[in-house]
Amino acid sequence: MKAEIISVGTELLLGNILNTNAKFLSEKLAEMGIDVYYQTTVGDNENRILETTINALKRADILIFSGGLGPTEDDCTKEAVCRAINKKMYLDEKILKSINDFFIDRIMPESNKKQAYVPEGSRILNNDFGTAPGFYIEEDKKILVLLPGPPVELIPMFNNYAIPMLKLQSNLIIKSRIIRTIGVGESLLEEKIADLIHEQTNPTLATYAGRGQVDIRLTAKASSIEAANELLNTMQIELDKRIKEYIYSYNNETIEEVIFKMLNERKLKIGFCESCTAGLITSRIASIPGASRVLERSYITYSNLSKIEEANVSQETLNNYGAVSEETAVEMAKGLLNNSPIDISVSVTGIAGPSGETKDKTVGLAYICLATKERHIVIKNNFNGSRETNRQRFANSAFNLIRKYLLELI
Repeated sequence: MKAEIISVGTELLLGNILNTNAKFLSEKLAEMGIDVYYQTTVGDNENRILETTINALKRADILIFSGGLGPTEDDCTKEAVCRAINKKMYLDEKILKSINDFFIDRIMPESNKKQAYVPEGSRILNNDFGTAPGFYIEEDKKILVLLPGPPVELIPMFNNYAIPMLKLQSNLIIKSRIIRTIGVGESLLEEKIADLIHEQTNPTLATYAGRGQVDIRLTAKASSIEAANELLNTMQIELDKRIKEYIYSYNNETIEEVIFKMLNERKLKIGFCESCTAGLITSRIASIPGASRVLERSYITYSNLSKIEEANVSQETLNNYGAVSEETAVEMAKGLLNNSPIDISVSVTGIAGPSGETKDKTVGLAYICLATKERHIVIKNNFNGSRETNRQRFANSAFNLIRKYLLELI
């Protein structure tokens, strides 16, 4: 069955709030095997909601509305929907009493009575956390579900009351799996799996590029979770054959979470000496609970003086090669390693932009060094992005270097 999510609220169109309801509803519908083909956002205007509803009825089997069920004049979702399907509303005394009970120690505004009006032929969805009930309407082989806008009301209402009704409409479930890759661009990755993309049926496969990484979403449709997992596992095995060196997670984890686990399992301590990333790498590791088990210390050596004083970079190296150079990156990493009780030292020095480039060194250039007592490894990056994008990519590149070292890929 095809579904459309219709989010009602001028505040959504203005960008004043993030539409988390649409994300939640899409995920829940997918779990039930209901395909979401459209998401529409419309302002608090009855005629525009009416027009949106009429259009949605032409192209979807299930319409899920969020918002516009409150007591104010601009809450007009019920009114618009009833006009679209030619239904009247009636005053439900039971709902009116529950609203009155909600205001038992206060005077109920007359406008709240509006929430007690119910579309004829609808099933009422109880609101356990507010006064506006929701509605489940079946009309001419279509299903319309009306939900309140506040997530604290919408989520439990949908989970507890709407889902059991909607589950009767689909015999399939949809299950997705995120496979995360790093160290490869989206174009090159797609080249390696082009035939899988072009020939996809079930499961489907799609790539999504981020800052320094690419996610692959696998989506399978089956009659049971076990059958869906079998389809996903078969595709995952095929992907492993082709791009295993780039895959860092099958569980929707961040790269820093993976690095933390790898270091923790090996009982290794790490330290960072950061210049252009200015503590970003350290911060991403430190955001993980238990980070102190692997993170020993971190230096931010932004200036040349700090590189000399904190990381023992020589003035001669800075004079001859500059702060952004392989030689400086090596001395930064070794300086931290020699002065710390750590097993692995990682340094980053580069030009995040938008200024700072020279004739020989452009914005997006970075040198990253990983040093241990036995050896050191240096990689050179050239990225093209905004300052913040470059910094995140530098950080991801550093994490990937650590990953490859721990997996003995380099």
